[in-house]
Amino acid sequence: MSTQPQRTCPSCGNEFSGILSALVHFFEDGHWGALAETAVEGQCLTSEDQLFVLMQAGLYLTATRGLGAPEIGICYNRAESLCHLLNRPLLLSSALIGRWRHTVVTDKLSTAMHVAERAHSLAHERADPTLMILTYNALAATHYWLGNFESARQCAMHAAQIWRSGDVQSNREDIDTPVVGCLCYEALSEWHLGEISSSHAHMDEAVLLAKELKDWHALAGALNFAAGLYYLERKPAEVERSALEAIELSTRHNFAQWLAGGIAYRGWARSVSGDTAQGIPWIEQGIRDYRATGAVVGVPGFLARKAEALHLAERTSEALEAIYEAEALAERFEHRLYFGILHRLQAVFLAAIGGQENHIETSFCAAIRIAKEQKSVSLEKRAEGTYAEYRRQKASGSGGLGLRLPLW
Repeated sequence: MSTQPQRTCPSCGNEFSGILSALVHFFEDGHWGALAETAVEGQCLTSEDQLFVLMQAGLYLTATRGLGAPEIGICYNRAESLCHLLNRPLLLSSALIGRWRHTVVTDKLSTAMHVAERAHSLAHERADPTLMILTYNALAATHYWLGNFESARQCAMHAAQIWRSGDVQSNREDIDTPVVGCLCYEALSEWHLGEISSSHAHMDEAVLLAKELKDWHALAGALNFAAGLYYLERKPAEVERSALEAIELSTRHNFAQWLAGGIAYRGWARSVSGDTAQGIPWIEQGIRDYRATGAVVGVPGFLARKAEALHLAERTSEALEAIYEAEALAERFEHRLYFGILHRLQAVFLAAIGGQENHIETSFCAAIRIAKEQKSVSLEKRAEGTYAEYRRQKASGSGGLGLRLPLW
């Protein structure tokens, strides 16, 4: 894969501030999406000019402010309308991907899937391999957050096959190299499906490819995903290593969303390594900063990590509050990826405070059932193992009023 040409894209430098400072003059009073009008004859923006400005603004705002900033949605919605007006199907597909990227982190996943499928249909009609990779990435990501791990893997594999064919051009209308994201979603899906060795191989490939292409935005994302994979495997040292790399890179290039994620992951790693006094505030800072970008999709997962840290700090009642908040968000936005994880943790925390047995049993059974439905072999084994330990401790009468069950 190192034979692919290097990209020239907005994630490959530190010129964001200058470009955004120039672009803002095309908008009314700095309101992104509201294009400025001029009374000077011959100096008004044509529809083609407006489309170009909106697409560029959406691109650079996404890189610096995070995927969920509201002005990004405004820019891409207006760009989509202009694509229809000007009959620009290739740019329409890119505009739809911009809309999807904003929608998947801020809205219900069913809405995001509808946008992704529209973009994929257009790319398929045009038989454009570059756009096909873009749209397969959108489908893979949405399926993953929905907990459809086999579908996510299949979409990611299709994208990787197209990329490896070599018939792909760099797309300046995208924020980063989409196949990097595909490899990450393939890796994470494989972990759930129980294919651990290939999972690590694909995650390593994603990080290496982003480095080879000097695609810093894609690399910051891949490092966050790598931290997520190590979190699933409960390897705090590796989580912290990936998180620190993501923090350094995101600070240097002003990637707000990936910086927030790195801080939260580092806080979890410190907490489970015994330093909850420092770790919990870092997790809380990461969640605040992540939410400030407008994104929602990662919040239930970060709340789960906060809950684990609170439990380790003997603050289990607060841990349950974080779990209930995470469950409400996951339910509202259809983030089914988290359903099984949250139910298992809820059972662990209820057992620790001596909660009602029927509630504990219900939570464990839900965690196991959901893992089976999602074909997540790894989560099913973890839930069944914790449930078996719960039954063992109950039968032996150990633990007094509360049982100490493993977090993983």
